Formats: sequence, structure tokens, C-alpha cells
Amino acid sequence: MDSFNFLKTTAIISVFILLLLILFLLTVKTKKKLPNQLFAFYLFLTAVDTSGFFISDTIINIQPNLEIFRWTIILLNIPLFYLYVLSLCYTDFQLKRKHLLHITPFFILNLILVFRIYWANDLEKKYFFTHHFETAEMIIFQYMIEIQYMIYIIMIFVVLKKYRQIYLENYSYSNDFVYKWLFQITIVFVGVHYFATFKNILRYTDYHQLLIFINSFLEIIALVAISWFVIKALKYSELFRGIRTELQLVKDFTIKHIPETILKEEKKKNNTLTFQIEILKRYMIEKKPYLDTSLTLQNLASQMNMPARELSILINSNMNMRFFDFVNQYRIENAMELLRNYSKSDFTALEILYKVGFNSKSSFNTAFKKYTALTPTEYRNKFSKTN
Repeated sequence: MDSFNFLKTTAIISVFILLLLILFLLTVKTKKKLPNQLFAFYLFLTAVDTSGFFISDTIINIQPNLEIFRWTIILLNIPLFYLYVLSLCYTDFQLKRKHLLHITPFFILNLILVFRIYWANDLEKKYFFTHHFETAEMIIFQYMIEIQYMIYIIMIFVVLKKYRQIYLENYSYSNDFVYKWLFQITIVFVGVHYFATFKNILRYTDYHQLLIFINSFLEIIALVAISWFVIKALKYSELFRGIRTELQLVKDFTIKHIPETILKEEKKKNNTLTFQIEILKRYMIEKKPYLDTSLTLQNLASQMNMPARELSILINSNMNMRFFDFVNQYRIENAMELLRNYSKSDFTALEILYKVGFNSKSSFNTAFKKYTALTPTEYRNKFSKTN
């Protein structure tokens, strides 16, 4: 009984905190309202699911159909999180009618339950609540949950992978934070989900006593994960830079949008290609556009009076470099020059990274070590010793 009361208390606290987070997300001033609204709705559905630990018995006695319906809303959770990921990755993302397709499993399941459970008599419903984990409907339900979850997790990872690749091909500032953050929180949610699946499997075994402990553990882990997620989102919201939906990977539009005959002709124009590369390199050295911390491929193309798609193909395909690495190469070379300059020895690494166009210490250190195999401090010390 004490264990049950602990589980009930934990669930009440969890729901209360979730509701506070929802209120905060919906009222905080931000330019990105849609992501906050989607995540608030996701938290609301999570709160409704969690509330079952302390309201299910009451609802079953008053309105059993409502309790069954409450179970089914879990089929809306992962599609909602998927839409949330899209809204963060793409700045121009908007909800459209086609997104209603994501509620198809939820709709199908409730359609099945209408004829099998919702319209059943009181005696049949009583039997269902007592033996629901043994019924065909609940087995179908469990299979739907697992298949749906697996499909959406794969879709989320595909979105994140494509987002990161497009970002690196079009932007010069670091995007590791948003990618790692969404990747990590997805991993956490996957872990919680499959731990809950393991808990449900225990219902079919003799280890029923473990259920209360696992439920309590799940409540605490889920609450910590969601709280960490929201707090981090609010603290580092300025680092979330999305991309526009019309941006494509170079490999996609070179294959799909450029006729094969033109591609063959371009391969023959080695002299023209070499000339374009030389012009680009000279522009980077003389004009130093990389000093702009927010430089994008579109910005650079505009400065050079060159179509953005042509510049993208030139750098990402012909030069076999991502725009992100291409620009940072010049920033690192500039930083190396400043670190070697004795007259600039009073400049700290932090001052230098901002002078050469970086906007964060972590991205500067990562890029510098990738390019030189040394940290900025080690590079400066090594050079000073040789003099």
C-alpha cells in the first residue's frame, strides 16, 4: 500500500510540474511560438497519460469509455514529437491538412474500439477492464504502439541527419548544439519508451510486484528528462537556428534538377571550373567575408553576384567540401596568423575567435584542433618556443 501511495504521489507531482511547464511554454515571449505550442501539447498528452495513476479508478466508475479513450491518446505522442522536431529544424514549418494523416493509427484504433468496447454493455466492459491485457484489442493496441514508435523514431533520425547535412552545406556557424540536443533527447525518449514496454511485458509474467517499482522509476526519469529538456530550451533558445524547407542537399539537386547532358558538358569545362575556384579563393582572402559570424552560402553568393545553387555545387561538390568547413578553414588560418603574431600575444583565445568570425568557444576549439591537431593554446605555446 505504501508503494502504491508513493507511485500515486509521484504521479501527482509529475503532472503538476508538467502543467507548470506547459503554462510557461505557452506564455513565454518568443519568436518561435509553434514549436513551443507543439511541445506544450506533447507535455499535456504526457500529463494526461501520467494522471492515470491517480484518476483511472474514478473515471472507470463514472465514465469507462473516457478511460479507454485516455489510453489511446498515447498514439498521438510520438507523431506530435516528430512535428515538434520538424518545427525546430525548419524555420518556415507550418501545420497543414496533410499532417492530419499522423492521427490515422489513433483514429483506426478508436474505430475498432467503438464496435468492440465503447458500445459494449456494462458487464462486458467490466470484464474488459479486469482482463484487458489478455484481449485481442489490447494486443493489437500494443503492436500498433511499437510499430508506430519504431517508424517515427527512424523518421526523426532521418530528419536530423538531413538537417545537419544541409546546415553544413549552407551555413558557416556551428549547429552542433541543436543537432546534439535533439538527438540526445530523442535517445532519452526512446530509452524511456522501451523501458515502459518492458514494464508492460511483465504483466504477462509472474513478476507483478516489480511493476510498481518500475512505474515509479519511469515517472522520475521521465520528469527529469522533460524538465531538463525545457530548461535547456529556454536557456539556450538563441542557439536554435533552423533551415528553410526549400534548401536541398547538393547531391539531390545536382542529380534531380540538372540534365545529364549539362553535367557532361560541365565536366569538360575544367578550365572554367578552375577559374571559378580561383576567383572564389581570391575573394575569400581579399574581402574576408568569413569575418561575418552569421555568413551563409546565400550571403556569399549574393556578394559575388553568383547564383546560390551554382556556388553550392562549386564548394560542396566540385571542391568536395562542406560550406561550413570551407569557411572555417579561412577562419582557422586567420586565427593561426594572429596566434603566431608576437604583437598580438596579449590577445586571448576568446578574443581571437570572435575576431576571425567564430561565435562560440567550443566550435572554435573543435575546428582548430581538427585543422591543426592542436588546441589554440598549444599552438601558440609551440610557436613561441620556436622563436
